[in-house]
Amino acid sequence: MKPRASAVHTVTLFIILLLVGCATPTSDNSNQSERPFWRGRLALKFEAAQGQSGPQSFSAGFELSGNPQTGQLTLYTPLGITAATLSWSSQNAVLQADGGTRYFASLDASIKEVLGTEIPVTAFFAWLAGENMAVAGWQADLSQHATGRITAQRTEPGPPAEIRLILD
Repeated sequence: MKPRASAVHTVTLFIILLLVGCATPTSDNSNQSERPFWRGRLALKFEAAQGQSGPQSFSAGFELSGNPQTGQLTLYTPLGITAATLSWSSQNAVLQADGGTRYFASLDASIKEVLGTEIPVTAFFAWLAGENMAVAGWQADLSQHATGRITAQRTEPGPPAEIRLILD
């Protein structure tokens, strides 16, 4: 897999993770600020974007803390090795993956560059908090929120995607 394609897939996983959620956050005792924190596994299936071939699918473990303004997402391989870390603040976003670092003006800018479309990050964190915020083109299924199982689908703008999340 080409390094750029791998970084694109990593950030795509991040975006999908944000799309899925609707869980009650737990407290991370190592974080003195008591930011919301989620941990679990995710699976992503989506149709290829322009320039890519065929459907794509990924799975990863994750840890996500923060909110739309400041936070961090770490993705793990099935063996528990860190695959990528994305950190963001109101000033910028930093992606560390594939032995390199990429900087973006904001979390929204990183998402738009990688996917070619804007994503409603605020709605994703609302879903993680269990709030069924409506977003055009997205359908979040919060019916299994109590068991930590969440599904979300994007129909537009393309490419279509399906995300399944299991929270620990």
